[in-house]
Amino acid sequence: MRGLAGPAMRGGMPWEEGAGQLHHVPPGGEVPASVAALEVAAVSHFYGRSQALDSVSFTLAPATFTVLLGLNGAGKTTLFSLISHLYDTRAGSIRVFGHDIARASSEALRRLGIVFQARTLDLDLSVRQNLVYHASLHGMSSREARERIAAMLEAVGMSDRLNDKARSLSGGQMRRIEIARALLHRPQLILLDEATVGLDVKSRADILANIRNMVARSGISVLWATHLIDEVSEGDHVLVLHKGRLVADGMVSELVRETGAGAIGEAFARLTGLDAPSETGARP
Repeated sequence: MRGLAGPAMRGGMPWEEGAGQLHHVPPGGEVPASVAALEVAAVSHFYGRSQALDSVSFTLAPATFTVLLGLNGAGKTTLFSLISHLYDTRAGSIRVFGHDIARASSEALRRLGIVFQARTLDLDLSVRQNLVYHASLHGMSSREARERIAAMLEAVGMSDRLNDKARSLSGGQMRRIEIARALLHRPQLILLDEATVGLDVKSRADILANIRNMVARSGISVLWATHLIDEVSEGDHVLVLHKGRLVADGMVSELVRETGAGAIGEAFARLTGLDAPSETGARP
């Protein structure tokens, strides 16, 4: 299944907001359509003698929503840690919009935003303080930080919580703030690792819909890691990761057709030899 054609390449570019909407803002010109948003080539990773990733390769087009689908322990978080340069890439290579994460990490990372599975807000700080700190790490002026924070909170529907302590927020509200934080520096590629884990059904649906709308409106690229089949839509590009190996790469319709399945859940089960994960991640 690997090597199936992905979605057509389109030019991607950073964006700005206005009245709660996100718009393209080319930084000195549009990104060439030939440049992949993310290119992962023959990446392997070990924890001691245990292999977490086995020669994983794929390419993401700009301005697309891609699902990284795999059960817990498949290697999704390890892959995200390598893409975000938390771990050194010792085998293979990773490029973000053409910039090698090992050789040109600053250029690659400034184009990257990430929301990890674990909550990462400082609970003793206010929403404003959490976001100001992140903005300072990216070298934003005080004025730019204020403007970006106000705009991103409006975009995720959290403007009224600016001065509240992070610990007073619900799980879904914290996740919205983390998404706003990841978008502050105008990245071109966003990684979200199990972003809806532990949230109620409405919060899950709202966050996923918000991210999909951002792709449609702004041209941002998204890699959405999940173990939940119901977070995959018919028109999605899907990467199936199983026990550290990429076992499928293609559009939902392609995976379903090539496996002779009736739906993506059945296709996933056939590709992995396991029961398809249900809404809660448990086997039916």
